[in-house]
Amino acid sequence: MRRRQQPPLAKRHGLDPARVRMPEDGTWPTVREFLTATQQRISPGRIDEMLAAGGIVDMGGPVSADAPYVPGEAVWFHRDLPSETVVPFDTSIVHRDDAILVVDKPHFLPTIPRGGHILQTALVRLRLELDLPHLVPAHRLDRVTAGLVLFVVDPTVRGAYQTLFQDRKVHKEYEAIAAYEPSLTLPNVVRSRIVSDKGEFTAREVDGEPNAHTAVELLEHRGGIGRYQLTPSTGRTHQLRLHMNSLGVPILGDDLYPTPTGRAVDDFTAPLQLLASALEFTDPISKSLRRFESRSSLERWVSDEP
Repeated sequence: MRRRQQPPLAKRHGLDPARVRMPEDGTWPTVREFLTATQQRISPGRIDEMLAAGGIVDMGGPVSADAPYVPGEAVWFHRDLPSETVVPFDTSIVHRDDAILVVDKPHFLPTIPRGGHILQTALVRLRLELDLPHLVPAHRLDRVTAGLVLFVVDPTVRGAYQTLFQDRKVHKEYEAIAAYEPSLTLPNVVRSRIVSDKGEFTAREVDGEPNAHTAVELLEHRGGIGRYQLTPSTGRTHQLRLHMNSLGVPILGDDLYPTPTGRAVDDFTAPLQLLASALEFTDPISKSLRRFESRSSLERWVSDEP
């Protein structure tokens, strides 16, 4: 396997620089003209500023404004960070050793940088707060879902833990709060076919061979709401939210199902009542059985306690 090329720029804010490869069949006369033509999110003026400041580099160092285009070579630079609203909730550590880190992620905090969320993500926060520049997630949770996320500390075992999740060898349990519907027959396994289109925020259930399975169990109920345990054996986009909605009991605080509400990204009230409550797996290194449980609770259930 070809070894990944190490960036010639150091991390900034816990983030690697962007790498842009120059295509073999490119005909741009200079690196500047290549970048202004292909990096649509960066203005030509900003590219000129970065070149003048030595902020765009190749393996030999800073690239000049008139540096020739070299097919097959690459340049690196740090993208400008978006303006972000601080997510006012902390991430707590559940377990830490030399190989892995397990945390309780709060609602509204993305797992990894994406779109307009960069510094306000669990990955970047943890890299900076714990001084773990090589930290990577083994899996992800939606921004609005709280609970357990496993990160890999040691780069040499990264693949082993990520493969556990890719191969569905991790037993996951979730807790959800939704309306109590006495006519529902539970426990039950919900099976459906879920599809998601690129560029769309929502997924949907369609006819066809099921590709999403979720075991649903009612743990207890009071005051018209129920506390449910959800155990997925697959990991489709928004699977748990769609399956609870299909049962007629959408998860409380869901801003997408059954109907998108258009909630503002900086509205941190009434979080989705979904918690990744447990992870269990056979450790790929020690071969021992490991189980981690969230120490968090869902506010609608706690606040409605008699």
